[in-house]
Amino acid sequence: MDFLNRIGIDRYMLLLVGTVALGVLAPASGLAAELLGHVTFWAVALLFFLYGAKLEPAAVKAGLANWRLQGLTLAATYLMFPVVGLAIATLTSPLLGATVTLGLLFLAVLPSTVQSSIAFTGMAGGNVPAAICAASVSNLIGVVLTPLLVAALLHTGDGGIRLDAVLKIATQILLPFLLGQLTRPWIGGQVRKHKTLTLIVDRGAILLIVFSAFSAGTVSGLWASLPVATLSLLALVVLAFLAITMTLMVWAGRVFGLERVDRAVLFYCGSTKSLASGLPIATALFPPADLAAIVLPLMIYHMAQLLVCAYASQKASRALATAGE
Repeated sequence: MDFLNRIGIDRYMLLLVGTVALGVLAPASGLAAELLGHVTFWAVALLFFLYGAKLEPAAVKAGLANWRLQGLTLAATYLMFPVVGLAIATLTSPLLGATVTLGLLFLAVLPSTVQSSIAFTGMAGGNVPAAICAASVSNLIGVVLTPLLVAALLHTGDGGIRLDAVLKIATQILLPFLLGQLTRPWIGGQVRKHKTLTLIVDRGAILLIVFSAFSAGTVSGLWASLPVATLSLLALVVLAFLAITMTLMVWAGRVFGLERVDRAVLFYCGSTKSLASGLPIATALFPPADLAAIVLPLMIYHMAQLLVCAYASQKASRALATAGE
């Protein structure tokens, strides 16, 4: 296990892989699937309530003072990513098929990670207040902007977004976050003190959604329609997507003359995508039968970004220790 931890593979990643396998081999169906859907909905709502309760507005305000860094991070998340994603999807669509390509485009318009990007920035000796601000603002904007970008890129239906999908996203993500902010003066200290609680809810909610999505894919016969060659090609495409975005973040940090601590924020917040936000948004926007194929690119990207970011942050931490900073 120590060796796996050194290369970025922890128990959470092993649980993700195990949950995918469980959803494929022993899927929930019927009443069990319906019950799982209700439990998952409220688990995600609790997660974003805890996010709101522990987020200090002062940290966001301090981060916003560095407007150039925040602007670059948002531009990377909601401008660069969709452009690169659209180009990759256009090139690979004939080989991957419509539903998986839809997943690539969905991946491209998601907000950045929250907990992992902040943690990796801290490990790399970066600007943690700026990372908190960048990740939080990205996710709050994403509640509204991601569905709009999905509609724009995918030309779904009449080009608009279903009202019930918007209401579900707002009820599951935005409303609990706002309630958490309102109750922060009374419970914020306890939530920040018990960090393990948020971590358990965060990862538990993700595992529930993953199991639900892959169960639905199995029940609908999705996996029988996706050849091994297609899955292998998808993995290569997603890894190339990650390599391109991370390279662009390194390049942008240098071109715009950011300090080392701010380059870390741009790298970890500008090149990562949130599974915690992406899965519930996907559940609200897409039919259950297609959900597993649509979130599959996000799953691969998420695990790959954790591996690369863990390696990069550990390397940066060792370099700082050697330099005596």
